[in-house]
Amino acid sequence: MIGNLKPLEIVLILAVILLLFGAKKLPDMARSLGKSARILKSEAKAMKKDDEAAADSATPTTPDSQVAAPRTIKAAPGDVTSARPVNDPSHTTQS
Repeated sequence: MIGNLKPLEIVLILAVILLLFGAKKLPDMARSLGKSARILKSEAKAMKKDDEAAADSATPTTPDSQVAAPRTIKAAPGDVTSARPVNDPSHTTQS
């Protein structure tokens, strides 16, 4: 059904969307969507690293050979203002 749309119909649909949401809100919505996509991507990478770390930790190592820094989750790459520590009960630090 979408393949049957003519260029004029597509322009009319875009005009209606622009009128409904307003020209000011569309860039904000696109920015929010981009930020959400970056967060999802960084979380997926973090989960993949956690899985790899769990597989690596299954092999026996000496406790002195690995000293891990506290992990944080960032909202977007390079965004340090919203970084927060991860509360992981299996992750312990020596003090």
